[in-house]
Amino acid sequence: MKVVLRKDVVGIGRRGDIVDVADGFARNFLLPGGDGIVATKGVEAQAAAMRKGRDLREANDRQAAQAKATTLAGTTVQVQARAGGSGKLFGSVGAPEIMDAVRAQKGVVLERGQLRLPEPIKTVGTHEVPVHLGVDVATVVMVEVVAG
Repeated sequence: MKVVLRKDVVGIGRRGDIVDVADGFARNFLLPGGDGIVATKGVEAQAAAMRKGRDLREANDRQAAQAKATTLAGTTVQVQARAGGSGKLFGSVGAPEIMDAVRAQKGVVLERGQLRLPEPIKTVGTHEVPVHLGVDVATVVMVEVVAG
């Protein structure tokens, strides 16, 4: 059965796509949940409009992510943390502290999922933190942890 997806469905397709799925899957999952509608001639024009809107929204999101990436590229943010004499932190610096520092020092708002911090920072010094801003947009922020 051909169905026009009204929402992104993992493993099936994205909003506005016309997909061919099993009749039972369409009747029992997609159609009752409002995730899809049966593809007819009139609905195909609606699907094209959905795809056009999705593409425009993705282009705007990519452009905004690119602007954030150029702002953050090659920058260093400073985070203060309590540390011992050997340079080891009492505790650690995690994503929330880095996000707050980037917001305060660079004026860029990041979401927690955008920071690719493999584990919390536990030493004083400069550390590279990868930032994934979009599908094809990524950069690196240098985080300087200072004893304070």
